[in-house]
Amino acid sequence: VQLVESGGGSVQPGGSLTLRCTASGFTEDYWVMGWFRQAPAKDREPIACIANAVVSPFIVDSVKGRFTISKATDRNEIYLQMNNLKPEDLGVYYCAASLRAVCAPGWEAAVDFWGKGTLVNVSA
Repeated sequence: VQLVESGGGSVQPGGSLTLRCTASGFTEDYWVMGWFRQAPAKDREPIACIANAVVSPFIVDSVKGRFTISKATDRNEIYLQMNNLKPEDLGVYYCAASLRAVCAPGWEAAVDFWGKGTLVNVSA
């Protein structure tokens, strides 16, 4: 399985970015995909996840109302729409996938695959 992120870049506070993660090599019908963020000198933290067979995504409270996770209907691809970006959103955003997790808090323990990350820089 390969996960490829795109869409990172530099924006000013209040700006928007949309990240995309394209997965290839899935052989299972069920998957959970999502996003993690690692800020400088901090641990990687989960941001959001979504399952291909379940409607309700999960998103952490710290970005709820500003970030939205969604998925394509015809391919293994997910998106993270990030609005009203703040300086504390700066970091490397990683796409992750699991073939066994439930999309819920704690899903990071069951991540099977990681992307290489894409940098989001938020500064004036």
